Amino acid sequence: MLYIHWNPSIEIFTIGPLSVRWYSLCWIIGLALAYIVVGWLYREQKIKEELHEKVFIYCFLGVLIGARLGHCLFYEPGYFLSTPKHFIEMLLPIRFTDGWYCRFVGYEGLSSHGGITGVIIAMWLYCRRYKLYTWFVLDCLGIACTLTGCFIRLGNLMNSEIIGKPADLPWAFIFERVDQLPRHPGQLYESLAYLCFFFILWFVHKKQPRKMGTGFFFGLCMVLVFVFRFLIEYVKDIQEAFEADMIINMGQLLSIPFIIAGILCMRRTTRKVFV
Repeated sequence: MLYIHWNPSIEIFTIGPLSVRWYSLCWIIGLALAYIVVGWLYREQKIKEELHEKVFIYCFLGVLIGARLGHCLFYEPGYFLSTPKHFIEMLLPIRFTDGWYCRFVGYEGLSSHGGITGVIIAMWLYCRRYKLYTWFVLDCLGIACTLTGCFIRLGNLMNSEIIGKPADLPWAFIFERVDQLPRHPGQLYESLAYLCFFFILWFVHKKQPRKMGTGFFFGLCMVLVFVFRFLIEYVKDIQEAFEADMIINMGQLLSIPFIIAGILCMRRTTRKVFV
């Protein structure tokens, strides 16, 4: 069978010691699209433009800090909490090489569960600061963040990371930087699913705009994303060695609380209110 041989460069271009990577570009595109969608939703509710600009800053910091700490604490605590140097590597995008000499490597390792947690905390702080109703802001993000997730997974695909299990399928990818086995393109599955979820959420929002501000869309987003995330883990290879003997892996364990929280959010009947 003919498989897809996959081995793109992780870098778009390099200038001296600095390089621009596909993964970074995908993050930027995903965040920019979410920013545009939230802007549309804010304008529908006639919210001040300056508040839209500020929500992006809170969101960016929340997702970056949460995703980084989530990966380090959920998946590699034994490494990052073992020495002061490794603890610094958790906070800064560097890697120590010899003694206290270090090099810039970017943040190698980000967790979607940690990112969502960071965004929720950041939105709570944002709403307290600018006196907006938290459920409305979370509903806006619930619709928009699926686009960000779509492009982040495309970035994972460009990095040949978060690969699937071996598969004998005509669309299987051979990730040449990993091995020569045809595998499920798990990153592509997730990316396409998140794109579909965006259109579902947007369609429901257009049909039932009165639900904005009830927590329904944020809850629906979490149920769609994390139920799919739980299921897709069955075709993805393990991310860390400690997961090998687990009945359900770390990604599935972390998805369960988000699924439950999403269901509870959808049950809310609070109407759109601003404080």
